[in-house]
Amino acid sequence: MQAQMLAPAAVLVAWTLVMLVWLGAVRLPALSKVTGGLKNAKPGGRGQNLEGVLDDRINWKAHNYAHLVEQPTLFYAVSVIVALLGAGPTDVLLAWVYVAIRIVHSIWQATVNVVSVRFTLFLLSTIALVVLAIRALALTLFANPGVVS
Repeated sequence: MQAQMLAPAAVLVAWTLVMLVWLGAVRLPALSKVTGGLKNAKPGGRGQNLEGVLDDRINWKAHNYAHLVEQPTLFYAVSVIVALLGAGPTDVLLAWVYVAIRIVHSIWQATVNVVSVRFTLFLLSTIALVVLAIRALALTLFANPGVVS
């Protein structure tokens, strides 16, 4: 079940890269219209400096990309731990649930961005992650040495 447990993590990595491309595809043209593009960017400028400069709908993609490199780092670690120590079908299902909800969360945040719905999606994905983290703890703290479940 190692590959099955790691597949959702690989999909989330790929999805994060899709969001990065989407972010660039909308932000760079908008930046060119507002400031004349990257050639006019002041030294040391950061993406956060574009808040209030670019339309909020443009910045939503950047906000989501940042979110995809925050909490999912925990998901990647938990996925590897569980995969190495004995993923079961429930673990794999929870990993796919986490990834599916995070993708829906991304699309929602990047397009509609009603916070109450976005928070609900975040909460649901976090619950799946907490259950996976408990499973990783159980596998590491209570596993018999030399025995993989």
